[in-house]
Amino acid sequence: MSHIIKAETPSYSGDLTVSVTSSLGFIPIKNATITISYSGDPDSVIETLTTDESGLSNTVSLPTPSLSLSTEPSEEMPYSEYNISVTAPGYEPVNISGTELLPDVTAVQPITMTPLESEPPDETEEDIVIPDHTLYGDYPPKIPEDEIKPMDESGEIVLSRVVIPEYVIVHDGVPQDSTAKNYYVRYTDYIKNVVSSEIYATWPENTIYANTLAIMSFTLNRVYTEWYRNHHLFVVKNRSNSA
Repeated sequence: MSHIIKAETPSYSGDLTVSVTSSLGFIPIKNATITISYSGDPDSVIETLTTDESGLSNTVSLPTPSLSLSTEPSEEMPYSEYNISVTAPGYEPVNISGTELLPDVTAVQPITMTPLESEPPDETEEDIVIPDHTLYGDYPPKIPEDEIKPMDESGEIVLSRVVIPEYVIVHDGVPQDSTAKNYYVRYTDYIKNVVSSEIYATWPENTIYANTLAIMSFTLNRVYTEWYRNHHLFVVKNRSNSA
């Protein structure tokens, strides 16, 4: 059985807010129960929260590593990892492992809950595992691409104008893998997720702006030139949290 422990006042801390919505129309879920624990000790609950009418929890301050670990080169993990469990009447419980929290910033963990199709005890749980941050984890190198795209395809290659799409298709695999799933992601959410995956929120503001503009420019270039024509638009790693 879980037991509640009181976190000591840390030298460094970050703020965490949880947003809970329904998978049917992203309707806010009121009175959802949220429990937060350390990833290294998932049975020790350090916070229990309840969502308001907007589906938002109170903002809580939780321990994090030193700020310098995310602003200077380091082999140590620069963020804390927490587990979040959410329950609400009429919805499938959701468990998230690995929510990342950096010092001196506020992280917002969005959680989408699926309505139950049958009455308990047949309810199922959705388990989501957030992988290590791109700057910390050990990931394969970027898939090499030809600098010049072959022009042996028929039809228009370059769009007539720059288009900012409402959605982008995220292909969860290499472009040639037709068995991998496709996810339709709003352009704004895609940009936010890529930014939070590739930089730390503790970096200087101008650095964050510069990286965000570079990511937007790269994305729109791929749309404008139809770079992944006859495949899928992008190959990225899905992440559940945004900072």
